[in-house]
Amino acid sequence: MTPLDNGFYRLYAAPHSLYSGRARAYLIKKKIPFEELSIGHKSFSEEVISKSKLHTIPVLVTPTGEVIRDGGAIIDHFEPTLGNRCSPTGYQQQIISSLFELIGSEGLRRPAMHFRWNFLDKNEDYLRYHFLHTLPDSDDRELRTTEIMARLSKVTALRGVTEENQTIVETLYCEFIEALNDHFKYTPYLLGGRPSRGDFGLISPLFGHLGRDPYPASLMVARAPRVSRWVERMNRPHQDAPEYFSVKTEYLDDDDIPEPLLETLKILSEDFIPETRASTQFMNNWLSRHKPKAGEPASSDLTSLPGFIDFTVRDKLFRAAVVPYRHFLLQKIQQIYDKHEEPVRENIESLLESCGMSELLDLRLSRRMGRKDNLETWLE
Repeated sequence: MTPLDNGFYRLYAAPHSLYSGRARAYLIKKKIPFEELSIGHKSFSEEVISKSKLHTIPVLVTPTGEVIRDGGAIIDHFEPTLGNRCSPTGYQQQIISSLFELIGSEGLRRPAMHFRWNFLDKNEDYLRYHFLHTLPDSDDRELRTTEIMARLSKVTALRGVTEENQTIVETLYCEFIEALNDHFKYTPYLLGGRPSRGDFGLISPLFGHLGRDPYPASLMVARAPRVSRWVERMNRPHQDAPEYFSVKTEYLDDDDIPEPLLETLKILSEDFIPETRASTQFMNNWLSRHKPKAGEPASSDLTSLPGFIDFTVRDKLFRAAVVPYRHFLLQKIQQIYDKHEEPVRENIESLLESCGMSELLDLRLSRRMGRKDNLETWLE
């Protein structure tokens, strides 16, 4: 692999990867020059694996050879030098943006996996093409593709989807995209005329899985065409909002949060709050038992998840794997709240109460997480 030209970046990602969508959309919107390669390229093992710690994507290699794993960390790398343009200045919009970043990363993986792997009669040929061409060209590529797809199809069960509760997963998802569709009547992005970190978080599941796989993509186009347009818009460098008249290029005035967006979050809370409540209780018990040292990894892959939790959504039981990364992102919302005094705190509480998410302010781990050497780690 030739060295990167000055100012040019290399993104290891995949079109069908959930988390790749956040990093790719950000680089596109910020007009940061990059080339995208799959993990099948030899250079991935040569310049990435030793530095990224977990063999996950997306991973960005900078012109100086620095390796950055995780879409959120990639955004963090650029934002200070770009003036933090993806973070609104008002505390209400900061809270809502961070909440959608969290939900996009951790709150929609269940429908993303369900609509991909439990509808293989409609999705399989499409998925096989993409997984096949992620791998290096070799004699056993077809066999390896079959093995990878078989392994990943089991992730749906890790996210808690069963025959008994899958109707709830489908109903909640359809209610969510229909509510979000109503919101996009008024503004091209979540919080106005420009994308926030919430948009970049939300594009993760709504592009890689739910906006491209044949069955959920057809569902989105039919039931939420404005959401489908937003997915397109998030992958174009300009604002791409010709259907909106007199639209501004900034966030909404006066730190405003549109009512349809709160209604969207209220639907998401029915699933997200019970799971986060159970996850918090589990992780605090786990921390009490294991007492990890400061600096120990808090990240995990599918082979080393800390355990499972049970919770109920609309009277149906779910059993899902615990993912500590959810709490790493939740910290950001709590930090925004903690840095303020009254009456701002009371206003944040009221805002989150209006969309069913106020409990998130109290669902805290006994240990905080930081980030070091491309891993989320436990702090003192």
